[in-house]
Amino acid sequence: MLKIGITGGIGSGKSTVVKIFEQLGVPAFIADIEAKKVMVEDATLITGLKQNFGDQVYFDDGTLNRKLLADIVFNNPEKLATLNSLVHPAVFRSFDRWSLSFHKKPYLLKEAALLFESGSYQQNDFNILVTAPEDLRINRVMQRDGSSEDEVKSRIKNQFSEEEKLKLADYIILNDEKKALIPQVLTLHREFLKRADD
Repeated sequence: MLKIGITGGIGSGKSTVVKIFEQLGVPAFIADIEAKKVMVEDATLITGLKQNFGDQVYFDDGTLNRKLLADIVFNNPEKLATLNSLVHPAVFRSFDRWSLSFHKKPYLLKEAALLFESGSYQQNDFNILVTAPEDLRINRVMQRDGSSEDEVKSRIKNQFSEEEKLKLADYIILNDEKKALIPQVLTLHREFLKRADD
């Protein structure tokens, strides 16, 4: 079974691409959703978060005080790095457990916004980058989230540049609203099925 990473900068449309793969019967692990789960389910992670950020980052009922945690790490690169160093390994553990259920599938996807930044791309057989022109990405996010242009640009700055990601990617999907997405996904789907058989 092949493990295929898929990522893309904010507004690139990676979620749309993942949905197309899922329509083809490909299991997809969505790291951002799993990160939210492990923060309230993984005992090792919960202990680490309390030790580093204080018991008050959890409410009495065990739910995460997301606003407080976000306020602590916002504009504090050291605290953000600590948070990531705790959360990423817990997500990796969750992915390893999840992938065992699909060992008979030819391949599966791991979708993560910070696939390259977290280093988790190294655990995959291949990695796909979904890319789009920056102005298009900014417009998509502004429409989707109601964010301002400056807010979107500052979020883009927190991720690797497209140039850095292109160097690490094995395959590229261009989502520029000119080149059709489905044929690009089908081409890769056939490629991965073939590679899984080899």
